[in-house]
Amino acid sequence: MAQQRRASFSVAHARSSTSRDSASASAMHQSLTVDLESEEWVKSWAQLHVRDLIDSRIVAVEAEITVEDACELLLTEDIPCLVVKALPSAPTDSPFLGLFDFSDVNAFLTLAATRHTIPHHELKANSRADQIMSAARSGRVPVHLVSNLSEKNFLEVLPYEATVISLLSVFARGTHRVLIRSPSPSTTYLGMVSDMRLLSWFSTYAERTLAFQSYLANSLHALSLPSLHMYSSVIATSSTAQVIDAMRLMSEQGVSSVAVIDEALGTLLSAVSVTDIGKIVVPSQSNHVLFTPVHQFIAQIKEPDGSTDGVDKYPIYVVFPTSTLLYTIQKLLATNSHRLFVTDNDFPSSSPSISNHGSGNLCGIVSIVDILSLFARIAHIADVDPTQRMRHRRASASSHSSHSSHSGLARDLSIRSRSSSRTSMRLSGSPRIVATTADNRNSISSLDALQWSELVSPRKEDGK
Repeated sequence: MAQQRRASFSVAHARSSTSRDSASASAMHQSLTVDLESEEWVKSWAQLHVRDLIDSRIVAVEAEITVEDACELLLTEDIPCLVVKALPSAPTDSPFLGLFDFSDVNAFLTLAATRHTIPHHELKANSRADQIMSAARSGRVPVHLVSNLSEKNFLEVLPYEATVISLLSVFARGTHRVLIRSPSPSTTYLGMVSDMRLLSWFSTYAERTLAFQSYLANSLHALSLPSLHMYSSVIATSSTAQVIDAMRLMSEQGVSSVAVIDEALGTLLSAVSVTDIGKIVVPSQSNHVLFTPVHQFIAQIKEPDGSTDGVDKYPIYVVFPTSTLLYTIQKLLATNSHRLFVTDNDFPSSSPSISNHGSGNLCGIVSIVDILSLFARIAHIADVDPTQRMRHRRASASSHSSHSSHSGLARDLSIRSRSSSRTSMRLSGSPRIVATTADNRNSISSLDALQWSELVSPRKEDGK
């Protein structure tokens, strides 16, 4: 049971050598075919300016506004992220300091809920953590302290004349959005382009380019998609875990969502993302939501997705190794998802299955970044690495070598949260947050307005 309740479920396995050899041979053949057509594709990609793909306006906020106000803007403006203005005293020519999105919200809330597990000397050794804690004690945390706290929300900028090739180069390394400058000599910005928008453009490009459409008709197992062929670990949590455990996992692993495994059935139930955390936890009138079982949390967040005969239907977006790349792209766009689960009937049965109806065992994921990195390789972009951001984040979280002021808060936090989250998955001794005043607004900035205590063993006071 303890093994079922672990915070991270690893499904890193390998296919049989026969299957791998077949996929490799297919990929090699496909590579030769693509080379004959790709030169024309890349020429046309280089003719499209990224400014024509802008899909989001820039909402800039002052560096000193509170985290609470920034969160409220994310929700009310219904935008993927805010751009934080540079501090007046900052030694930079850029008008912006960085970005702020729900990944940063998740990292901040995780820090708030786990700060008591981090020794005082470690907080002091990390100037950013110390600044956040000091600001929290005063009841006001400015957003500039939390910008890119997740270490996966880097500020990327492209010039007015940049093309799709330049955009591919950025997105293929794990970035999700890019700011586009106005034409010189203006110092303003036109807007932002997301990786989802670029994928949508490639889908449209395929409709008018038969050779490219033919390439997209290849199955996933014939292509060099990192998450599929590496069979990298799928980060997952038990359905009986608490929301804070899912938040810890996303923070320490550098991912924006985790799979949720039904503990009783051993099946994939759904997924929880940082956006879900932001939309439910932030507006909540009680911090007790952090310690709600994950299955209850997803019932609340996924309820609008539909119910049939009184039975909640959690959407599980899956593809198979035999699915075509075109189908995968269309499903990502139709569901507005950044990643899909990959299932395979030939994968070891010890892996979680999607349902009891034989739809296959969970073996990996395929993401927008994976697909765009594939196109980047076609464009002969050097040093394509779709896992670069994630590896950087995980390396930061795993390093014990130092706690210098510039080494990243996430590492210090994650080292502690990794061990404590696994313990809390096995036992019922997780910390809880109790608001000191019933009429207080859910103040995520004012950490000292919260009273921390440890849960006693069930019915211990009665001698049971």
